[in-house]
This record gives sequence, C-alpha cells and structure tokens, in this order.
Amino acid sequence: MLKVRESKKLVPERVENILVRGTNWIGDVIMTLPAIRSVGKTFPHAKISVLAKPWVAEIYRICPEVDEVIVYNRPGVHSGITGIYKLARELKSKGFDMAILFQNAIEAAIIARLAGIPIRAGYNSDGRGLLLTHSVKRTKQIRKVHQVYYYLEMLKSLGFQSTESDIRLKLNNDCLKIADDILGQYYVKKNDFLVGVAPGAAYGPAKMWFPERFAAVADKLADNFSARVVLFGSGGDSKRADLVQKHSKNNLINIAGKTSLREVIALIARCNLFISNDSGLMHLAGALGIPLVAIFGSTNPVTTSPVGGKNIIIYKNVSCSPCLKKICPADFRCMDLISVDDVYEAARDVSGGT
Repeated sequence: MLKVRESKKLVPERVENILVRGTNWIGDVIMTLPAIRSVGKTFPHAKISVLAKPWVAEIYRICPEVDEVIVYNRPGVHSGITGIYKLARELKSKGFDMAILFQNAIEAAIIARLAGIPIRAGYNSDGRGLLLTHSVKRTKQIRKVHQVYYYLEMLKSLGFQSTESDIRLKLNNDCLKIADDILGQYYVKKNDFLVGVAPGAAYGPAKMWFPERFAAVADKLADNFSARVVLFGSGGDSKRADLVQKHSKNNLINIAGKTSLREVIALIARCNLFISNDSGLMHLAGALGIPLVAIFGSTNPVTTSPVGGKNIIIYKNVSCSPCLKKICPADFRCMDLISVDDVYEAARDVSGGT
C-alpha cells in the first residue's frame, strides 16, 4: 500500500458539475483515463468536463465518461495574462462545483481559483498547495509508480472509489470509415496486414531507435507477412519518418505530419501491429488494444510502459538507463544493443505470426 497523506474527503452529494484539468501530452492523457473513470464512478450523476489543449482534445472526446471538452487555446485566445483571465471567466460562467487537477503545474490551480471553483483538488506540486482546498502530498514513493497509478492514488487519497486500471478506447463506425477512406488512397485493402511504425518521439533523440533499423524491420515484415507499413508521427517527426523511408527498399506509406489526431486514432485502430518508441502514439496503440512492440531506451518502462494486454517491451537494462535525458551523453548503448532481430521477433510473436 502506498503511503499517501490523507486529505479531506469530498462529499459526493454536493458535487454535480466537475471540471477536470487534463494533461497536455498524448501519452499522459491516456494514462489519466482510468482516473477519469474513477471520477465518473464516484460521482455518477455529475457532469464531467475536461479542460484540454487542442492537440489532445480528440482523445477526451472518445472517452465515455467525459460529457464536454473545453479547449484551452494557448497559444491562441487564452495566451498571456489576459487570456488566462478570459478562460477563467468562461469557466466561471459554467458554475463548476469542483476541479480535479491532473496537470501538475501551478497554472492549473491559478485558473481554477480565478474561476471561483469552490473545491480544487490535486497534488501539491509546483508550490500550489495553498491554492488547493484538497491537497495531496506528492511523495518520492508515488513518483516511482506507473503513471496510471500515480493519478489513481491521488484520487484514492481524496476518497474516490477505486476502479480498474485497464484502458480501452473504442471507436464508432464513422471514425473507422475515416481510416478506410485514407488507406484507400494508398490502395490498401481491408484484408491487408497493416503495420504502424512510429519512429519519432517528442521528448528527444535519446528515446528514438535508429531509422535504418526501423526500415529493416519494416522490410522483413513486408517480405514475410506481405505487410503494408504506415509511418506515423507529427510534423516534428517527419524528417525521422523520411529517413526510415530512405533506408527501406519498399514503398512505405508516410503520413507523418499529414494527419489530424482524429485521423491518427482511426488509422492506428485499423493496424494489425504497431511498433514504436516510447511515445504518445505508443500509449494510444496500447489503449486501442493493438498488438504492440514498444522500444525503450532512456526512459523507464516501470513508470511509462504502455497499457493493454498485447504488448512486448524491448528494453536493455544497461547501467546508465533509465537516465531520463533528452540527449545521450555517452555511447547510446541502451538503443544500440536493440537489434533488428529483437524487434522483428517481438513483432512476429505479439501479432501471432510464425
């Protein structure tokens, strides 16, 4: 049992309108979804709204416990001090009874306070404890657990009901049709074995396996499974995806930087297999239940491994890893020791191939 300081308990019958301040990155959003389920279970008759940045809002829109998504447009109309006051006025007009702050920054507490939300709960991070009415101590021990339990334990200390830690995103037929329409442009058939590859990562190059090795794995899957391979990523990942294509002998489908998050979600859901560095798209594939090979280098699979039951994690436990650094200061052995065969064999095993 984790030792989390007991906070004042919340009274369910007093809460009808809840604001959740969501996290800002895709992977972090995925890892808060069980906690949002706990909010819904504890307050089954309350309306749950999520305040989220635009680049992650689509994930909350397909979360069944979320009734409304409020977009925090920063950069945009909510930038600067004037923008924060504008956002606070917008939130105040909605009459929230309680704010649950999954984002750890002091800014989240300031906005909730300015919005006049009477109950403000979250970890006492970033010096914001005095701005919260229900503050939970963020201990060294709790920072070492998987991020899913990091958020669940916060709510548990506040008296919220426990819930399962599994994550399953389900898409409707309209969303799945988006994938069919896009893939049809590349002459992908419905029975084609589709492999998604995410060679980038937002945090930095220390999290990224080598483009030429991604290409070699893609070629082996194309040769042995007649697979069609799709390269995923944001605009910032496009150069990395281009390098994978450059090293491949096959014509890969490179959509890095060319799709919206809604389209990416639909396309990943269509994949038979997904191969990724530790990234937001890795977590998204896990939440969608796609067979997944997750490659870890500088980061810690204990705290940020993907959810789901169809995952194989490849991690070489060298003496300097996990260092959690953006750029490797040494010889990058944590990634260099991961071979093409390591990833290919894991891909074959997790997808049920022979």
